[in-house]
Amino acid sequence: MAHAAPASRTLGASKLVVPVFGGIVYGLWAAAIGRDAGPITGWNVLLGVASAIAFAVAHVGIHALAPRLPRELHALAWAAFAGIAFGFLYSLTDATVLKSAGLACVVAAGVFAVVFYRYYTTED
Repeated sequence: MAHAAPASRTLGASKLVVPVFGGIVYGLWAAAIGRDAGPITGWNVLLGVASAIAFAVAHVGIHALAPRLPRELHALAWAAFAGIAFGFLYSLTDATVLKSAGLACVVAAGVFAVVFYRYYTTED
């Protein structure tokens, strides 16, 4: 009698690839915006590294916490993450606080609509 091997439930590298790669891209993007076509300085590198770590840690945290929430709060968590991430990058371009916050809210609203629709239609 043949038996199937049990499915592995370990936190493998596939669960960390997206946050780490996303954090690296986010950090490089933040450092490039902060550099403003000038020379690379230690502050640019520090901004990039800190942004990358913050993005990756927040992504992993939301990915671990959000599935336990009801679908409305689950979608709201991802929308807030996307809005804050976009708003921070946009604020580095020397835009006004009002414009950065307004565009971040627009991005968050769009992400909320898409993610809520996904969770609503795929609910068990």
